[in-house]
Amino acid sequence: MSTQTIEYFYSTHSAYAYLGAPRLAEICRTRGCTLIHRPFELSPVVEAAGGLSFAGRSQAHVDYFFGREIERWAEYRGLDILPHRPTFHDNPLHLSSGVLIAAQKEALDLDALSFAFLQAHWRDDIDLANQDHLARTLRSIGVAPEPLLEQALSAPVQAQFAANTQRAKDLALFGSPSYIVDGDIFYGQDHLDLVERALQKPFAPSAFKNPPVS
Repeated sequence: MSTQTIEYFYSTHSAYAYLGAPRLAEICRTRGCTLIHRPFELSPVVEAAGGLSFAGRSQAHVDYFFGREIERWAEYRGLDILPHRPTFHDNPLHLSSGVLIAAQKEALDLDALSFAFLQAHWRDDIDLANQDHLARTLRSIGVAPEPLLEQALSAPVQAQFAANTQRAKDLALFGSPSYIVDGDIFYGQDHLDLVERALQKPFAPSAFKNPPVS
């Protein structure tokens, strides 16, 4: 019998990827499914799908979806989180994403690595573009940082990062995290119960029709 898979599209600085990661790992353990990590660059994907940049949103929108909702989900999931947007949140994601892609090529435990980065960013306020910060985080989970950091910005690794981002655009993903089960897209960690149900029994194919968006 073939192993079920979840394609996991996320950015390494995503609050909601952090908040959903333990539940996602639990689902994978319970169902015996394989998680395929696809770290990507968030802003271009959001904007390609018609979403607004962070600066383009209203204060009320930001305070609710990127404030109060994060606080509540952190409490619900039992995870520690900063009381503010991380200090270095707008720094580039190429280095941290590259480390994860390099780790994937080395067959390391990517679930643990990605969670460590997400948690260190949202709990400990690390800079995901800082080699020393990433090295410290890797050492904290028993991973030697040097081989991964050496590969992270290499052409092949960054080509994979760009390919993940383009694939996310092609799929018209709305943001991070997004999960794909047998071609069915689930956006947001608040849909993980539906992801679990899709692994148990696929949802009926969509038959819903909307009028064209003008």
